Amino acid sequence: MHDIVVLGGGPGGYAVAFRAAARGLTVAMVEQAEVGGTCLHRGCIPSKSILHVAEVLEEVHRADTLGLKLTFDGLDGDALSAFRTGVIDQLHKGLEFLANKRTTLHHGRGRIVREEDGGLAVEVTPVDGGEPARVRARHVVLATGSVPRGLPGIEIDGEVVQTSDEALWFTAAPEHAVIIGAGAIGMEFASMWRPMGSRVTVVEALDRVLPLEDVDSSKAITKAYRRRGIDVMTSTRLRSIDVVDGRATIEVEVTGAAGGKTGAAGGQAWSATEQLQADRVLIATGRAPNTADTGAQELGVLDERGFAVTDAYGATEVAGLWAVGDVRPTLALAHAAFAEGFVVADRIAGIDGVAPVDHVHTPRVTYCHPEVASVGLTEAEAREHHGDDAVEVTTYSMKANAKGIIAGSDGHVKVVHAAGEVPTGAPGTVPAPGGPVLGVHLVGPHATDLIGEATLATAWEAVPAELAAITHAHPSLYEAMGEAFQAAAGLPFHGH
Repeated sequence: MHDIVVLGGGPGGYAVAFRAAARGLTVAMVEQAEVGGTCLHRGCIPSKSILHVAEVLEEVHRADTLGLKLTFDGLDGDALSAFRTGVIDQLHKGLEFLANKRTTLHHGRGRIVREEDGGLAVEVTPVDGGEPARVRARHVVLATGSVPRGLPGIEIDGEVVQTSDEALWFTAAPEHAVIIGAGAIGMEFASMWRPMGSRVTVVEALDRVLPLEDVDSSKAITKAYRRRGIDVMTSTRLRSIDVVDGRATIEVEVTGAAGGKTGAAGGQAWSATEQLQADRVLIATGRAPNTADTGAQELGVLDERGFAVTDAYGATEVAGLWAVGDVRPTLALAHAAFAEGFVVADRIAGIDGVAPVDHVHTPRVTYCHPEVASVGLTEAEAREHHGDDAVEVTTYSMKANAKGIIAGSDGHVKVVHAAGEVPTGAPGTVPAPGGPVLGVHLVGPHATDLIGEATLATAWEAVPAELAAITHAHPSLYEAMGEAFQAAAGLPFHGH
């Protein structure tokens, strides 16, 4: 009998396990494949490894503007694979060591079952085909992650039509890749393949890319992609994919508003069907909870989409059963799963004052080129919640930042904050500092690193004047944050 048995060894699962072990609890962890889950083996880590390669290539392609004479002779597929797997293996060895040190690790497929006495356990079928065994505990945590979401009527063959699970392992870039979906996964793959010489077309059913981000971030990244030669088709729905002899014909329907297309009759909304030809199609339309055949449905804790229904702390209505990570309808990000795992472990350990994860103040990051990151409310959300008159917006361009210019980026820092009191007095009076920062939205080099300062600003409800008083190093990229806060406080410096 353990204190906790965790079903799933991905970010959410091992966060629960490691935190609980640090609290002095006894923990068992059940994992069918490898500790580290999708993030380490089929998602975050391999994709960022390849994106690093693509980033180096971006610098090679603009080397002549830096005074360097460099040429790109193509990919070495074997070396690319070795680099990618080397990063994964190094991290996996460390995680496997920690898992064996801090938990009782079971390699097998687990299923939650109800015991005769009413308690819960996980029945484990070993991967080596041995006899099933039951792992008993006072608490069971469902942490089985997610799987790529398919599309009705679209066959994924793994060769021409792929999900991210298959597409990450390429050794040669496609000639023409069509990416269905302009969320984080789709935009990151576009950034991988374009520097390697691929023609890339991104197809998005909604009216903008990265639809969960602030609208100005979407506009900036669309402009950047088109400048790099990436075709971006928004308000475009996939109708069919037909694969013949290793080539795909993709039929899409493009729609537009009245007056948005030359010759549209009577100013009516319009639609047109187009066909695209490609040797690679990536279905990047999101991920679904991996809760099938876990026993959760039989216990009545799943909704109609397959997500676990929990309270803010991750507890289900079944006593002793918890859920973390992608099986919950919260942010599908590894660091969000870490945070949820810590909360569940601390609650089980009886720690006082544990607060639920605040997903509004959880940073959202996309590792495309240029990078996109945000935290807090978008401008639209802030205006919806607080009213137009209660919200102010300040945008600082990376074109005014020395390191941004050196990096060849024209991104921005956008600060959304509560409005301050109207300044009074004679001309030249220092403006009011404004209210708390509600959201920060970044587009540009290393945005996914710079978002850290913004996370503190929104979580601590800092006001622009307080943040403007903090000295930022010059020249640096994070100096752009200071400049944005200075401008938001009514004291612009280099910005214009």
